Amino acid sequence: MFTSNRNRSFAAEWDCQDGILMAWPHAGTDWAYMLDEVTACYVEIAKAILQDDERLVIVAPDADEVRNALGGTDVDWQRIDIVELPTNDTWVRDYGPIAVFHNGQMALADFTFNAWGLKFAADCDNLVTSRLNERGLFHLPVINHRDLVLEGGSIETDGNGTVMTTTCCLTAPNRNDRLSREQLEQELLQRLGCVKMLWLDHGSLVGDDTDGHIDTLARFAPGGIILYTGCDDPEDEHFETLMKMEQDLKAMTDVDGNHYHLIKLPLPDATYDEISRLPATYANFLVTNHQVLVPVYGQNEKDIKACELIGEAFPGRKIVGIDCRALVCQHGSLHCATMQLPHGSLIQLSTPNS
Repeated sequence: MFTSNRNRSFAAEWDCQDGILMAWPHAGTDWAYMLDEVTACYVEIAKAILQDDERLVIVAPDADEVRNALGGTDVDWQRIDIVELPTNDTWVRDYGPIAVFHNGQMALADFTFNAWGLKFAADCDNLVTSRLNERGLFHLPVINHRDLVLEGGSIETDGNGTVMTTTCCLTAPNRNDRLSREQLEQELLQRLGCVKMLWLDHGSLVGDDTDGHIDTLARFAPGGIILYTGCDDPEDEHFETLMKMEQDLKAMTDVDGNHYHLIKLPLPDATYDEISRLPATYANFLVTNHQVLVPVYGQNEKDIKACELIGEAFPGRKIVGIDCRALVCQHGSLHCATMQLPHGSLIQLSTPNS
């Protein structure tokens, strides 16, 4: 069921969903040099989603590439819709529709996506939500908020009127420079249907080119819980900033003045590409109707501990670890690669793509 105060909050991730949106990797993306490896990861995520009571909507320039990758008798094509659209990249969390309550009714918000402050090309990704709407995919109305830059990975909600974000991301250059922090807060609260905004002034991961998305650092869970990335190693370069972030979180309260219950997730051991450290994090999990898909990184003890802690925050849901060592090579992870579509948002799926 949806959270009770639906007239004053955009939809919590654990609310009932119709499906999950993904954008498939292809040779025209930054994945070209490791396309087979990352495609295998996307296949694992897709099949895990299909194990739940979910539909799977996949955006891709070439539907046949997706069909070939997902091929096999164990795929339920009745619950897969492949929409052929051009894409620049695969981080659909940041350019997919954001479910909000508008005048007491559920709607889908379409904000501008400019590739994290004009860092990369985004001419195709920026149009994905509007093009899906033009194709008649959505049952809910799509609200045009394209005068404002906002990425889905930069905001979190407790489903009860509060939105959480990071100062370093939302006030970064080349997003909404015309607005002060106070003006931006007013705009977002109004457009997201929320009444309180929590700003994290500390916390970031080395290698995160989003300027510090909240979904790498701190995530809400039902019942007034925040799961957050911690660091217990004073020698780690993240130690000081994550300790300060922890203090920020301890001071935060919900709309009723209650402090949140905090659960600290371990920080994965340092992972590097050929040049620099990668922003591996367990906080980048995805909540589906009956599961939580958790990114893991081949670090047995920490992977298991993170799954156990996330399981405590989501009782009744199956915890499924997904190896995301390929995804983090392009500085993202599992949550970044997916976007939930709330109950009632999708029309009846088209003819099965078998």
